[in-house]
Amino acid sequence: MKKKFRLYFLIIGALLLLFSCKTEKKEAPIPAAKPPNIIWLMAEDISLDLACYGMKAVQTPNLDKMAREGIRFNNCFVTNPICSPSRSAMMIGAHQVKTNTHNHRSNREVPLSAPFKPFTALLRDAGYTAILGHHGVQGKGRKIDVNFKHQALGEWDGKTQFGLFDKMDNFEPSDAPFFAQIQLNVTHRGDWWDTIRAQSKHPVDPNAVELPPYFADHPTIRLDWAKYLDQMEYMDNEVGMIFKELEEKGLADNTLVIFIGDNGRCNIKGKGYLHDPGLRIPLLVKWPKNITGGQVRDDVVSATDITATILDAAGIEIPQYMTGMSFLDEKFNRKEVYAARDLWDEIEEKSRAITTPKWKYIRNDKPEIPWDAHQAYLDFYRPAVHIMRVMKKEAKLDAFQQQFFADKKPSEELYDLQKDPFELNNLATNPSFATVLDEMRSKTLAYDTKMHPVSDVYMPVHPIAVDLLDWVKKEKPAQYQQMLDGVEIGFQRLIKEYKKTINTNK
Repeated sequence: MKKKFRLYFLIIGALLLLFSCKTEKKEAPIPAAKPPNIIWLMAEDISLDLACYGMKAVQTPNLDKMAREGIRFNNCFVTNPICSPSRSAMMIGAHQVKTNTHNHRSNREVPLSAPFKPFTALLRDAGYTAILGHHGVQGKGRKIDVNFKHQALGEWDGKTQFGLFDKMDNFEPSDAPFFAQIQLNVTHRGDWWDTIRAQSKHPVDPNAVELPPYFADHPTIRLDWAKYLDQMEYMDNEVGMIFKELEEKGLADNTLVIFIGDNGRCNIKGKGYLHDPGLRIPLLVKWPKNITGGQVRDDVVSATDITATILDAAGIEIPQYMTGMSFLDEKFNRKEVYAARDLWDEIEEKSRAITTPKWKYIRNDKPEIPWDAHQAYLDFYRPAVHIMRVMKKEAKLDAFQQQFFADKKPSEELYDLQKDPFELNNLATNPSFATVLDEMRSKTLAYDTKMHPVSDVYMPVHPIAVDLLDWVKKEKPAQYQQMLDGVEIGFQRLIKEYKKTINTNK
């Protein structure tokens, strides 16, 4: 009997031991999400001049498709209407005044003050490959143009190493995760505009374009606008080519593509000015894996928010020194954008602005400098200005068209953007809007303090356009007269000829 009980307990004990030692089934680990590839398509000098934004006479099917399949933002603004300060703000993710990068083509040999650094350095620290340009676009898309010491390629420590990118031109699956900044420069004023138009299978009809009311309706101005839209169509084809490459390389689903302008269109009240055509840029965002298509957002977005969004999408903590916020964050809620205009070539300007969905306020600290300041570079590139200068002398401009050619600027400007989208009626002197004016003035002063420059170093580059214009006047009077008649006489070609002449005479 004892043997039976002993055997019984041995069996029970073995069973209990078996169950107590049962190996727990381990769940398979959930694979970590792959960081997205990110492509930043930056078209030069464009306003909301795409078909998806309602621009007439232009065909932009690839960008229209991007808008349908992603998000179209209606209220995105740069923080400066000139290329290098605007790009500086975006490259750092902080307002260009705060980082002392606000003067055009200045401080090129001055390292960034701590703690500021280019956001590409943060991406690279997180394992990203930083790529500059694309072999298939006009000019290869390699423009950087920022106002601090830098090199295109190499390591970055901000003290002895100043490289922004790892490689040029091609993105490959082996680069993943990668960030690519691709410059679409065909829309920038250039000697290629006539060639692009001549090669177009459907050049834009000048009679079909719709000019803003502050432009004179003149055949030369209509043709110039049509040429601009020709470049938009060429650029749209480049965008389509890049999307096709993503599909062919199996990268489309997990690639976040952001399309923007670096500043507004290069024309009257556009590039270089704090009016809407200078500050408001297109912003289209497509990310098939994470963004539901067909969205239209009216949020106010600053260009520095785009930088913060890229870091957020990459899973990188946004540094406290950045003035941008991620618009992918559910808490994103920007109320206004603070913008500044400072040095541009030989014109030492100083203006500040606040833009909200309803109001635009501009404070001109140097009202004695007119909008049409006869800047050398712009004289080569704005046929409308030359035509309208003559028309003003002939008393052929209406009151709105004359505004840009006034002898000086008002010290303050206030516009109701909802009722007056072309900013024709300055309400700053209207007593009915005194309360709004005070509020906007106070906000601007507060931002002046918040964005006070980290240093006062000021090392501008001498603008060669000034010397070139003097040379053209003296050496090529016939071509200078053509320019006065509204013809773009070839800035890049003349620069090469001028430099060759200088070197020969040395």
